Amino acid sequence: MVSRIRAFYAAIGRVTLTPLLVRGGVLLCALLALLLAYPAQMVDSRAVGLLAVLAAFPAVAPNRAWPTVVILAAVAGWTVATGWYDQRIELWRLLGLATFLYLTHSLAALAALLSYDAVVAPEVLTRWITRALGVTLASAVLAVPLLALDGQLGDRSLVAALIGGLAVAVLAAALLGWLLRRR
Repeated sequence: MVSRIRAFYAAIGRVTLTPLLVRGGVLLCALLALLLAYPAQMVDSRAVGLLAVLAAFPAVAPNRAWPTVVILAAVAGWTVATGWYDQRIELWRLLGLATFLYLTHSLAALAALLSYDAVVAPEVLTRWITRALGVTLASAVLAVPLLALDGQLGDRSLVAALIGGLAVAVLAAALLGWLLRRR
């Protein structure tokens, strides 16, 4: 028992700043995604506390299932907000939610790779975040025209969104397959 306590204190002494910043980014992005997902009527001080605890799990254990649990909780909150509470789908909220969910996922993947005592060059972290933000910007550029079509098509908007999303998924898979074969 004493040797475990000594090992714990020795491990705390070796912790570096970069892994802590990445895990803090996971916590912040997960919390912001959860706050954007749930309707304002449901979010009070107790709910914010519960959401903060839920957002802390992927930051503490990013190599477990917690990032997936947080993402599914945000999707459930979005579904409740738009389905049960009849909250309008606003572009800024949808893009913010998608951005923070992707950043949660991406930063959790990075945090799972980094040990607590890893020494990482700042350029690595900068490139990782720049790529993740580039992906979110590209998805926003693709999503805005699809959302603009929502009011134009009336009852057929769900079918148009389904076909458009399927086409984008097929094109993305084809592009990834082409890039993989090109290597």
